[in-house]
Amino acid sequence: MDEAAKEQLMARFRAYLDATDDLGALDSERDAYEYDDDDAQAAPDLFSLLTEIITLKNEVKLESRLVKTALDEFRDLFDSLRDANTSLAEQQQQRLQQEQAAVQRKQEKLILELLDLRDRMQAGQEQCQRFRPGWFSRRRSTEFVTSMSEGMAMNLRRLDELLSRRGVRPFSVLQQNFDPHRMHAAEVTNDPELAVGVVVAELRKGFLFNGELLRLAEVVVNRPDQAAPETETLISSNK
Repeated sequence: MDEAAKEQLMARFRAYLDATDDLGALDSERDAYEYDDDDAQAAPDLFSLLTEIITLKNEVKLESRLVKTALDEFRDLFDSLRDANTSLAEQQQQRLQQEQAAVQRKQEKLILELLDLRDRMQAGQEQCQRFRPGWFSRRRSTEFVTSMSEGMAMNLRRLDELLSRRGVRPFSVLQQNFDPHRMHAAEVTNDPELAVGVVVAELRKGFLFNGELLRLAEVVVNRPDQAAPETETLISSNK
């Protein structure tokens, strides 16, 4: 800033100070700024403004606490509802499993009875197939027994189809190694030409129900005289 500008500002400041001593100048200055007592009363003082700000701040804090408390209560309620729903779902799942298990047991009981009936029908058919008529009434007896055998075979096929549609299927055991989990060694035989523990005959079929064991198969297992002691123990324990 140059000296001329400084002198000009100082001159204006001196004039302003001189004017403050003159009440008329002060009044005219107030008139120039259109400042009156009503405006002075209308303008808030700093203390009142700070008081209102502090009051508003406290109200905001109080509202925040109330909102936080409400959110915590809603969160607890939501957690309680979620736990209740989880427990209810688990109870429903357990009840459903129990009902399914009860139905499964009933079905297994009925199927086992049908399998017993099938065993009798198969035994009757095998008896018919082994029938040999005597010299008296040979033709008539043969025709009767053959017809009865064919009828039993047809009924057996229908019964097997019915069981298969219900998920009941036999599993093969002949010429396989003895499996104590699926077979029952009802008899043993001595054939040195066969391996130890091989199933040589099936006395009663074993069945699976929906892939699970329903009935053990009763089998004849090969046990030559030179069988190992541990093999003999295994077969004997499942007889």
